[in-house]
Amino acid sequence: MKKQQMLLASAMLFCAAWAKAQTTTDEKETATALKQDNAAYVFTESQLGEDDDMTQDVIMVGSNTNVYTSNVGYLWSPARFKYRAYDSRYNDIYMNGVKVNNAENGRFNYSTIGGMNDAMRNIDASSPFESNNFSMAGIGGSNNYNLRASSFGTGHKVTLSGLNRNYTARVMYGYGTGLTRKGWAFYGTVGYRWANMATSNVEGNFYNSLSYFLSAQKKWGERHSLNLATWGNPTERAQQGASTDEAYWLANNRLYNPYWGYQGGKKRNSRVVENYEPSALLTWDFNINDKMKLTTTAFAKYAMYSSTRLNYRGQNPAPDYWKNFPSYNYDVWGAGNGANDLDAFWSSVDYWRASKRNRQINWDKLYYTNQQLNATGQDGVYWVEKKHNDHLATNLGSTFEWNTSNDSKLAIGLQLGSNKGMHYLTMDDMLGAQNYTDINTYLVGDYPSGDPRIQYDLRNPNRKIKEGDRMRYDYDLFNQYTNLWAAFTKDKGISHNYITGKIGGTQMWRKGYMQNGLCADYSYGKSGVARFLDGGFKMGTNLNLGRGNAIALGLGYEARAPQTYVAFVSPEMNNNYVDNLKNEKIFSAELGYALNIKWLQLNLNGYFTHTHDVTEWQQFYNDDVNSFTYNSLTGIAKDYYGVELGAKFKVTSNFDINLMGTWAEAKYINNANAVYTLSTNGVATKDICLTEGMRESGTPLAAASLGFNYRIRGWYFTVNGNYYDRIYLSYAPNMRYVGLLPTDAVNNDGTYNVRDQFKGNGGFMLDASIGHTFRIAGHPLNVNLMLTNITNNRSITTGGYEQSRSDYSNGSLRSYSFSNNPKKYYAQGFNFMLNVDYRF
Repeated sequence: MKKQQMLLASAMLFCAAWAKAQTTTDEKETATALKQDNAAYVFTESQLGEDDDMTQDVIMVGSNTNVYTSNVGYLWSPARFKYRAYDSRYNDIYMNGVKVNNAENGRFNYSTIGGMNDAMRNIDASSPFESNNFSMAGIGGSNNYNLRASSFGTGHKVTLSGLNRNYTARVMYGYGTGLTRKGWAFYGTVGYRWANMATSNVEGNFYNSLSYFLSAQKKWGERHSLNLATWGNPTERAQQGASTDEAYWLANNRLYNPYWGYQGGKKRNSRVVENYEPSALLTWDFNINDKMKLTTTAFAKYAMYSSTRLNYRGQNPAPDYWKNFPSYNYDVWGAGNGANDLDAFWSSVDYWRASKRNRQINWDKLYYTNQQLNATGQDGVYWVEKKHNDHLATNLGSTFEWNTSNDSKLAIGLQLGSNKGMHYLTMDDMLGAQNYTDINTYLVGDYPSGDPRIQYDLRNPNRKIKEGDRMRYDYDLFNQYTNLWAAFTKDKGISHNYITGKIGGTQMWRKGYMQNGLCADYSYGKSGVARFLDGGFKMGTNLNLGRGNAIALGLGYEARAPQTYVAFVSPEMNNNYVDNLKNEKIFSAELGYALNIKWLQLNLNGYFTHTHDVTEWQQFYNDDVNSFTYNSLTGIAKDYYGVELGAKFKVTSNFDINLMGTWAEAKYINNANAVYTLSTNGVATKDICLTEGMRESGTPLAAASLGFNYRIRGWYFTVNGNYYDRIYLSYAPNMRYVGLLPTDAVNNDGTYNVRDQFKGNGGFMLDASIGHTFRIAGHPLNVNLMLTNITNNRSITTGGYEQSRSDYSNGSLRSYSFSNNPKKYYAQGFNFMLNVDYRF
C-alpha cells in the first residue's frame, strides 16, 4: 500500500508541474543529465551501509567509448558489483592530474565525495587498455576528475531529494560564475544528507552528512591558469552488521541489524562511523605553445576516520552470539554434535520472537553490570571503544603533454606522494564503569598479575583509562613513493597505437608509541625501512576495419609494491614485517571487438589477468583460542578472466534497447604461505593456507541486464532488468590452515577434506527511472523518480563471510555448527529516490 501511495503522489507531482510548464528541453540532454544524477547517487550509495569487516570495493570505470564500461559502474552497484572482481586498489583516481588514492591501502573511498555530485561530474575516464594523458591506466581503469572552476556551468542550482535508503532526505545548492572577462571563475556547492533511526530503512541506523566544495580559478592571458579547490564531507553514520540466516529467520527480516539496542527506552547503535577528510588542490596550467602544455597539481588531505565497537571482558553482549541461537540447543544440521534438547530449541525460538528487545543489545543490562562492579572497585567489563585510522597525505603530480605531430602525442608525468597513517584506539564510553586498567586481560590467569607481559604499554604500566584516553595500541605507518611515467600514441593508417610505461620507488616503515609487553624489544619506536623498486608497461593497438568495425588488443605487465597495511604481521603489537615481502606481479591482456553503425553500438571484450606474489592481511577475534588473531598470507597467485558484452540497439530516434552481460572467473590458483600471530602470546606461527580454488568474494561473477530507454516530448523513461549469479562469501583462512585442521579432515593420501567456499544467493532485480525537464519562469526544472528493486527481492546476497571459528573445541564437536552458519548481507528491498532540481 505504501508503494502505491508513493507512486500516486509522484504522478500527481508530475501532473501539477505539467499544468504550469511547457516542455522545450532536448530529450537527449535530459536523458544524459538524469543518467549522471542516477549514476552518482547509486554509485556512492553502494559504498555505504556495510560493516568494517567488509571491504567497500566498487569500481567506477566509466569509459564513454564502451557500452559496457560506461554503464556497469552504477547499473549493478545495488548488488555490490566489482568490475572484473578486482579490488578497488587497482582503480587509480586522479584529480587535476594528481593521484589521490590512499597510499596505505591503495583504495579511493567514493563516499567521501558523496553529496557533491555536480562538483565531481567532469571525469576523464579510461578503461584498463585505453590511452589517456594523465597516467598508465591501472588494471581496474583510471579516472581523472577536472575540478577547475571554469569547467562548471554558470548560474544557480537547487536540488531536493527524498528517498528511502541509507539517508532519507538530501538538499544541495550550487553556484558557478563561469569565466569572467577579468579571467576569474568561481564554483561552489554545499549539501546535506540526513536520516534518523525513525526514518532509516535499516532499523537502528542514522545518517548525518554535510558536504561542501569550493573552487576558484584565475587565468592570465592564454597561457597561465591557477586553480585552488577545497572540499570535505563531515559524516556521522551508524552501521548495519551481517548476521546468519538463522537470525534473519528468527527476526523475520533480512535487514535485521544486531548492532543496536535499547538504552533507557531509546535506540542506540554500537557501531558509529565518523569521517571527515578536508582536502585541498592547487593546480597550475601552463600552455607553453600550441603543441605543448604543462600541468602541475599539489594535493593535501587530513583524513579523520573513527569507528566505534562494543567490547567486553566476560559474557559476549552481542544479541546474535552463537550461544543465544536455538540451533545451539539442537543439532539442526545433523552434525552429530550431541545437541538434542528440542524443548530448549523451541524455548529459544519463542524468546527471540517474543519481543524485539530480546534480539537486540541490552544496553541497560551492561550499565547495571558495570555499576555493580563499581561498588567493589573492580574494572568495568563492558565498554565502547573507538578505532581511529587517520591519515595525512601530501601529493604532487606534474604532466607534460607534447603534440609531436598531427598524428602522434607524447606525455611525460611525475607523481610524488607521502602518507602518514595514524592508528590508535580510544575509550569512547565506559558504560557507567568507574575503573578500567589498560592490561591484556586475555593473559590474566596464564601469567602472574605483576608479569610485564600483560602490559599493553610497559612505559605506562597498569594505566588507568578514562573516556577519550588512548589504549591498547598507538602507532603510525609511513609510506612515500615516487613514480615517473611516459606515454606515446601514434595514429598510422587504420591503427591507433600506444605504449606507456612507468618506473618508481616506494618506501615504508612503522613507528610505535607503546611498548607491548609481549613484544618489548620490537614494538616501541621506529622499525626498519622497507624499499621496493616497481614499474611496468602497457601497449596496445586499435584497428579501424571500416564500416563501423574495429578490434583492439592490449598487453601489460606491472611489478607493484605491496600496500603498507599488509606489510606488517601484527602492526597493533610490533614492528615486524611479513616474511618474504615482495612486489606483486601483474600480467594482463585484453582483446576487444567494437561495432558502431547507425542502429547498433556493440562492444565485446575478453580479458585475462594473472597476479602472483600477492600479500593479504586480516585480523579477527578467534574464539577457538580466546585470542585476537593477525593473519598474513603471502605468495598468493590468482587468475582473473572473463568476457563482457555491451550492446545498444537504436530502434527509433527516441527508443533504445541496451543489453549487457558478463561471465567472469576470479580465483586463487595456489595455496598460500600463512603466518598468524595471537594477541595472547605474540608468537608468529607459520602454516599453509589451503586457498587454491577460493574465489574473490562479495560480487556477482556473472551478471546480465536488459534495458529499455524511451524519450518522448521531453520525457525520459528507462527500465532495466538485472540478473546476478555466482556470488561467493569471503572465506575464513584459519579454517583452512593445515596445522589447525581436525584429524578427520586429513585423508590417507595426504590430501585435505575442507568444505567448499560458501556461495550467496543470486537473483533478479528490476529497476526503473522516469524524468522530465520543465520550464518555469524561463528556467529548467528537472524532476526524476528512480525506482530500485521494484519486485522487492530481498534474497540476493550482497556480501558476507564465513565465521572464523571451527566446529571443534579441545578436539570435540561444539554444540553449534559454525561451518554451516556464515554471516551475510542481503539486498535492500524496494528503494526509491525522488529528485527535483531547479537551475536559474
